[in-house]
Amino acid sequence: MIVEERMRTFINSLDAGNTPFLNELECSALSEGVPIIRKEMQSFIKTLLALKKPQRILEVGTAVGFSTLLMCEYSQPEMHITTIENYEKRIPKARENFRRAGRESQITFLEGDAGQILKELSGSYDLIFMDAAKGQYIHWLPDVVRLLAPGGVLMSDNVLQEGELIESHYLVERRNRTIYKRMREYLYELKHHPQLMTSIIPLGDGVSLSVKEEA
Repeated sequence: MIVEERMRTFINSLDAGNTPFLNELECSALSEGVPIIRKEMQSFIKTLLALKKPQRILEVGTAVGFSTLLMCEYSQPEMHITTIENYEKRIPKARENFRRAGRESQITFLEGDAGQILKELSGSYDLIFMDAAKGQYIHWLPDVVRLLAPGGVLMSDNVLQEGELIESHYLVERRNRTIYKRMREYLYELKHHPQLMTSIIPLGDGVSLSVKEEA
């Protein structure tokens, strides 16, 4: 673990950073204890955006809008992102950040339960980013796969649960056992889903990358 931490520190030290607005937003979120994507995940997303060049993105889990705005900044100008948030206290802050960034026209912000909203969405998305309630991923997967365009990418963050996922069920705190069980089920489904090709990467707190097979 010490070697891994040193490697992470070194890699992050090479990072060129983001725009001044995003850097400010990141510092503000961290100071307020709002969880946002880690430095190494930010770099990974920017590289993926440059490679994939998605036109339509769906994000499940907005928080204060940092990752939403990161994807806006480093995507093609014509990209549009739909993002879903259910935590009422963070919704006004996200809306304000979208306004301050001048990105409101590029973002469709949906408020409410992701499970219900996903069922009501139609069309297809080139990239879907899952970064919300981890215990719900397994329940949302059927609709997520339905909404993912052929050749599209499903990216799920924080899937290794600070390493807890590799521990025995009996070593996990009782309060965390449900999410432990569901996340293991989710990763199994991703790796065995007939429409998905998936890689699980020990980046940050773990990220899974799934590509939907072409029709």
